[in-house]
Amino acid sequence: MNHVEWKGTHGQAGWELGSLLSARHHLILEHIPFAVTAERLAYAADCLAVYRAYFPEILEELEGLAEGQHCDVRLLQAVLFSTYAMPPSCHCSCFAAASEQGVVFGRNSDFLTEREADNTNVLYRLTDGGCSFTGNTTSFLQIEDGVNEHGLAVGLTSVAPTVRKPGFNAGLLVRYCLERCETVPEALDCLQRLPVGSAQTLTLADTAGHLAVVECSAEGQEVIRPSRTDKAFVCATNTFHSPAMRRYLRPQEDDWFADRRYQTMRKALEGEEMTPVFSFAQALLSGRYGFLCQYDRRTGRDTVWSVIYDLGRHEIWRSEGNPAHCGYRQDERFPF
Repeated sequence: MNHVEWKGTHGQAGWELGSLLSARHHLILEHIPFAVTAERLAYAADCLAVYRAYFPEILEELEGLAEGQHCDVRLLQAVLFSTYAMPPSCHCSCFAAASEQGVVFGRNSDFLTEREADNTNVLYRLTDGGCSFTGNTTSFLQIEDGVNEHGLAVGLTSVAPTVRKPGFNAGLLVRYCLERCETVPEALDCLQRLPVGSAQTLTLADTAGHLAVVECSAEGQEVIRPSRTDKAFVCATNTFHSPAMRRYLRPQEDDWFADRRYQTMRKALEGEEMTPVFSFAQALLSGRYGFLCQYDRRTGRDTVWSVIYDLGRHEIWRSEGNPAHCGYRQDERFPF
């Protein structure tokens, strides 16, 4: 996994990333796992007004990135804005739990093994507004899971879209929440106001023990909260479970065992005392309670990283590979 840290403005951060990759002879547009089609270009153009209104800083960062990469920014916009709104997408598992022993957020990122060289851990401390945060991504600028300086943790799982409109994609929704929000209630308020372009779940947790899963698409949004107070948890994979959102699902030929992973997490979270919470999270994400990361790498897919944000102890633990084989190491670079 690559590790980078950005300071300065959004535009400067984008330029530094583009220049760093160019110096390494790595051109982003040569490493995209899909074609940049006219459909993606048109969709990205339609999204520009949304980002200008709600998140203009990300457009400045994209401009800087394009300058550093010496490429047309419209091509980078087409790649970034259409990710999750159009296939392919990643297949991941998220959960968050709270008890008297603490609050913990965990996520496995499941993706194509051929893309592992692009997996990146980022640390943003920007000077032109917003919260500092650290997070992980298989792409550029968007974030797939992370925690910010206030102890708000957010992670996504993608859902195959049945409808697409100009709006934020899953990875930019995560990033927006990390940059602009301090707590789960604040993030939920923001998500209700933002135009959404793709289909996804967002799992949220904060140091006060607020937990939620937001199931959202371009036409609907539902918030799922813990059903119990004595054993508070939420979890999500690559599907919707709330009755109101199930109508936005489409059959998938291959969802990477989404329901099996979901049932593994629910059963473990319902049946365990989760004491200590970090040990429980580590065991669950490593597949010790059932199928969660036990992919056959020969098929070209695997859990490519796993992360635990121990919000009670203010610690970050990450496995830079399949946690069943790689184990976890603490990342102490970002105090929160």
